[in-house]
Amino acid sequence: MKGRSALLAAALAVALWIAGLVITHGNSHLASKATDDQTLAWVKHNSGTIIVSSWIFALGSLVFMWFLALLRGRLAEAEGGSQTLSSLVFGAGIAAAAFSIAVNGDIGSAINKNDVSPATAAALHGVGDLFFLVAELALAVTMVSFAVLVLRTQLLPKWWAYLSLLVGIVLLIGPIGWAALIFGTPIWALGTGFMLGRRGGEAPAAAAVPA
Repeated sequence: MKGRSALLAAALAVALWIAGLVITHGNSHLASKATDDQTLAWVKHNSGTIIVSSWIFALGSLVFMWFLALLRGRLAEAEGGSQTLSSLVFGAGIAAAAFSIAVNGDIGSAINKNDVSPATAAALHGVGDLFFLVAELALAVTMVSFAVLVLRTQLLPKWWAYLSLLVGIVLLIGPIGWAALIFGTPIWALGTGFMLGRRGGEAPAAAAVPA
C-alpha cells in the first residue's frame, strides 16, 4: 500500500508540474534583456496566467513533499540505526521542493500588478534564478544520499542507485544542472514510486545493512 501511495504521489506531483509549465509557456515571450518597464508591462499583460501556472506548479511541489514523506518511511525501515541517510533524503528534498515553489517570483508582481514598481517587478523576475540554483544543490544531496542508502540496503535495484547518483552529480555541475532538475527529478520520482509499488511488502531488515 505504501508503495502504491508513493507512486500516486509521484504521478500527481509530476502531472501538476507539467500542467503548470504548459500554462506558463502560454505566456507571451519576455526578452532576456528586457527593461524594468517592459518586465512590468509583461507581468500585467499575463498576470492571470502567471498566478494560475505558479499556483498549480506550487501544488505539485507540495505533493512532492508527500511523496518524500512516504519514501522516507520506506528508506528508514531499510536503513535502521540513526537513519542519517533517510533523513538527508527527506530533509534536502523538502528544501528543494520549498525553493522550487519560489522559483517563479513573477507571481508576487502579478498579485500586486497595480502597486509594484518596474524595478521591483524586474528584481522578482530575476530572483527565481537564485532559488532555482538552491533547489538544484539541495536536490543533489537528496539524490546522492538516496543512492548510497539503496546501495547499502538493496531496497531497490543497484542500477537505479547508480542512475540516481549520476543525476546527483549532474545537479552539481552548474551549466547543465538545470537539465537534471527539470528532467531528472520527475523521472526519478516516478521510477522510485513505481519500483516501490512493485516491491510491495516490507523493506529489507535493518540488520542486513552492512556495517
